[in-house]
Amino acid sequence: MIVCVAVVGHQNNPLYIQSFTEAEDALKLHHIVHCSLDVIDERVNNPSKSGTTLNEAFLGLLYPALNYKVYGYLTNTKVKFIMVTSDLDVRDTDVRSFFRKFHAAYVDAVSNPFHVPGKKITSRTFSESVTNIVSSYSFN
Repeated sequence: MIVCVAVVGHQNNPLYIQSFTEAEDALKLHHIVHCSLDVIDERVNNPSKSGTTLNEAFLGLLYPALNYKVYGYLTNTKVKFIMVTSDLDVRDTDVRSFFRKFHAAYVDAVSNPFHVPGKKITSRTFSESVTNIVSSYSFN
């Protein structure tokens, strides 16, 4: 089950974060998302050590936390998508598919002429789209 998704700007500023668990877990999930930014920066700045190529957007499993797994995705504009899941056996093809749909929803949201680039995404349509995408993936 996906427990948290986040969109982080190219300057590591949070643009959107939504958790799908109880309120007391939200702070822990925000911390996990924040810690994953270091892993993303390390993979992007040292591609030979991580094994990923710079032209591939999907960063794969960033790190396993206690009861969670954290996956990452990097757009061409250096915007980072982070997904935290509580399922410990997740296929990469499912995660890639999720990130493709999530990226498409993000592109739709920032293509809105009233959206200011670099500012938080406050679109209700984007939030509903993210909720629908997350609910369609159970990974079990």
